[in-house]
Amino acid sequence: MNKPDVSRLARSLLFVPGDRPDRFAKAAASGAHEIVIDLEDAVSPDAKGDAREAACNWLAQVNAAGVRINAADTEWIGDDLDMLQGHPSATIMLAKADADSLARVAASLPGRGIIALIETVKGYMELRRVSGLPGVLRIAFGSVDFGVESAIDDVDDAMTAVRTQIVLESVYAGLQAPIDGVSVNFKDHELMRRDALRSRQLGFGGKLCIHPRQVGVVNAAYSPAPAEVDWARRVVVANEESSGGATTVDGKMVDKPVVERARRIIAESGGG
Repeated sequence: MNKPDVSRLARSLLFVPGDRPDRFAKAAASGAHEIVIDLEDAVSPDAKGDAREAACNWLAQVNAAGVRINAADTEWIGDDLDMLQGHPSATIMLAKADADSLARVAASLPGRGIIALIETVKGYMELRRVSGLPGVLRIAFGSVDFGVESAIDDVDDAMTAVRTQIVLESVYAGLQAPIDGVSVNFKDHELMRRDALRSRQLGFGGKLCIHPRQVGVVNAAYSPAPAEVDWARRVVVANEESSGGATTVDGKMVDKPVVERARRIIAESGGG
């Protein structure tokens, strides 16, 4: 199984309403690793057409973006897929994803990269099937909608088991590390920082953002601290000096799993 390249993993994915093309450039300049033009929840039913046209125009100018399309059981999905036929570089984020809806999207747009946005209990219960489908690059957790349907209040550790399973299924399938859901309070930077650090600790590889203010906080939370990078470099050096044999760093044993963790931290820091 090939391991995803963590050095190129999008950590911050910023939603921008599709019917607000005046915000596209600002979102792209926010420092977000990827912007996601939203054709779904952020757009009212009577503005879907305008949002689709604005997304098409942005992509036609060779601008990079993902596109969150409407759920497969809505009246708008067909037009969303038709628009994306002409923009093969755009990553698709499917709302309310489950195994059947993802298979339909993949069949309509073969060879396209898809982010499966798991927002329903059905989608969650089908994680094994979802993560193994052709085209699925990554799983994102729609924690707000999931909490509404499941009646699980997303506070403290209430959804830790749910998040952990998403991470494990992603690893098992060889997918890129999953993306955690939004933090709805975009004015509280400390809360955002704690949420992002928790996501990283659980094994997520990034986080959805709903405001440019959140981007820098998420990027910082997913960047290894200087002390982590220093430790990782010393571990790699010690491993090389011992020719791969067991050794110690800071009085602690260094063996193969520790070396792999150190190399991952270096890669995440952009250090190769």
